[in-house]
Formats: sequence, structure tokens, C-alpha cells
Amino acid sequence: MPMRIVIAPQALKGSLTAAEAGRAIAHGARAVYPDAEIAIVPIADGGEGTVQALVDATGGTLKRRKVMGPLGEPVEAFYGILGDGHTAVIEMAASSGLPLVPVEQRNPLVATTYGVGELILAGLDDGCQHFIIGIGGSATNDGGAGMAQALGAQLTGAHGELERGGAALATLTHISSETMDTRLRECTFEIASDVTNPLCGPEGASAVYGPQKGATPEMVAELDAALAHYAQIIEQDLHIAVEDIPGAGAAGGLGVGLIAFLGAELRPGAQIVLDAVHLEEQLRTADLVITAEGQLDEQTAYGKSVSAVAGMAKRYAIPVLALAGSLGKGYQAVYDLGVDAVMALPPGPLTLEHAMAHAAELVSDASERALRIFRMGRTTG
Repeated sequence: MPMRIVIAPQALKGSLTAAEAGRAIAHGARAVYPDAEIAIVPIADGGEGTVQALVDATGGTLKRRKVMGPLGEPVEAFYGILGDGHTAVIEMAASSGLPLVPVEQRNPLVATTYGVGELILAGLDDGCQHFIIGIGGSATNDGGAGMAQALGAQLTGAHGELERGGAALATLTHISSETMDTRLRECTFEIASDVTNPLCGPEGASAVYGPQKGATPEMVAELDAALAHYAQIIEQDLHIAVEDIPGAGAAGGLGVGLIAFLGAELRPGAQIVLDAVHLEEQLRTADLVITAEGQLDEQTAYGKSVSAVAGMAKRYAIPVLALAGSLGKGYQAVYDLGVDAVMALPPGPLTLEHAMAHAAELVSDASERALRIFRMGRTTG
């Protein structure tokens, strides 16, 4: 009976998508097990690359839409429709992300999540009723107010319609969700996030993430107070207490906006992805699982794809091999997560430029090297 190998890699940033990494791993595997039955299941952790991985894994469609960027300018963003035809997957960074704003222009006082709302509207127009939203890498600190406005919510400020950006929240006087797009009532929303920060305070959105978005200490204090006021108005008008929800501070408070306006559920990003691609169904009959990530280190245990794949595989006592572009400090922690063996991609000293340019070849070679050792162990064990 042929060996059954499930290949579930994450993207290798800057070089290979998850699907491309999967094909390279499969090429190396077939050099050792030419008759193997191989299933490639691209995965992600809810951050960059999630849309592409889910589209590739489910036979979905990548879509592009011009929306409002963080500073009000038009940007060419993207989202995905999964193979089931009714699930949309969105990376908030595609419309409201920090890389879209030049360093000298970063200003969370005015940055908006309006474009996220426009991408949700695009998904509604495509007939989607289930939304997966990855919220890492934001340039914003507006609590998702801009997103809510794009979806039709009425946010009233001291002088009429609330202006966009985090600072404007301090002038918010009233919220009405009754004017939001009625199609949203039939939809469910999952937030892919591993952040547990509350909305406000020393561990909140403004204090922890504001500085990387261009906030000075004075701006951090202003933004934190504005979000606290926003939470009060949400509780007053929408009857939802949000300030102390773990993860509410994700993406400059976008987590709060998604919860308050859309009834979204916060879940670990990697787990959402693994559920969406039905990885567990593939694992039930597997003999070996191969996963991959750019770097394995002590942080891999915290919500990363490798740890999620290994944990799921262990339910079925399946050996797990992890390939990595590099091994960082404390990478041995992955063994406690259920990974049985690790193989670094470079066979020797390489420049980063060479490694990036020859990533597929390195992945294939590492896969073959690892599986030759695996086969020897099975033969002599």
C-alpha cells in the first residue's frame, strides 16, 4: 500500500507561496517515495499570506478591488472567495496596512479602516455569508469605526458625521447600527488573531502598537483616551461592553469594531485556517505530515501554523517533519509541540539573496534529505 503524505506548509515570505512550497516539498518527497499518495494543503496563521493560502487550498478565486487606503487615498487591495463559494477571506493589511503608508506619513490619529469595510461589501456583492478576517499589520487606531461607516453605520460627532481616524473618536456622541447593510444580518464573521491585548491601558492598542504606527507619547495618550470614550459610546448605544475583551486591542481596536458591529468571534488565526482547509480530514489516513515555515524559534509555540499542524497530527499519532528556512533561538521547543524532526533548508553557508532566489530548489532538496533519513529509520527500526 503506497505511503500517504500530507504536506501542509506556510508561505516562505518573499520567496514562495504556501502552495509553491507545497509543490517543492512534494517534488523532493517523490524522489524518495515515487509511488506515494500526496495531498498538498497550503496553510497560514491568519497574517500575511492567509488569503493566498486559503484560495490555493480550496480552489478559490483571488479578487482585486480599489478601496480607500489608510490615509484616504485609493489603493488596489485584494481578497479571496474560497472554493465553497460563500466564504470570503480578507487581510485587513491589504487595505489598511502599515506597509501602505510611507514611514514619514504614518499617523494613527487620522488613519482609517474604511477600506476594510469596502472589502466586506465586495464580499457581500459576491454572495458571501461567512467572512474570515485576518487583522495583523494595521496602520490604524480607529477601533474599526471607519469599517463600520463603510458598512452603513452612523457615527455622529460633535459637528455631524464623525471624521475618520483614531483622534476623532474622542468627539463621538452617538452610534446607530440600524442603517448598516441589511445583508450583514445573515452573515457570520471570524477574526483571525493571536493578539490578546485589551482595548485600552498600558497593554492596550495605543500603548503597545501605536509607536510603530507613528504615534508619539503624546499621541498614544490621546488615542488611548479616544478609544476609552469609544468603548463607552458602544456600551451606551449598542449595549455591548467591549473594553476588557481579550484581543479587543488587535489592529488598533479593529477587533472591537468587528465584535461590536458584526458580532464577530475572535479565534487563533492558525486554527481558523486549518478548519477552513479541512486539514483534519486529510490527516486521518496519513502516514506522515510535512509542514514548513520561514523560521522556527521559541515563538513558534505561540499560535503559529507549525504548532497547530503538529498538535492536530498528534491526535492521530502521525509523525511530523518540519522544514525551516532558518532555526532561531529556542527552536527545540517545537519538539514539545508534537514535531518529531526538523530539517533546515540550507545544506551549507548561503547568502540570503541566493537562498531567496533558489528557494524552491532548497525546499525540494531538504525534503528529499529528510525523507531519505525517515525511510532509513523505517527500514532499520
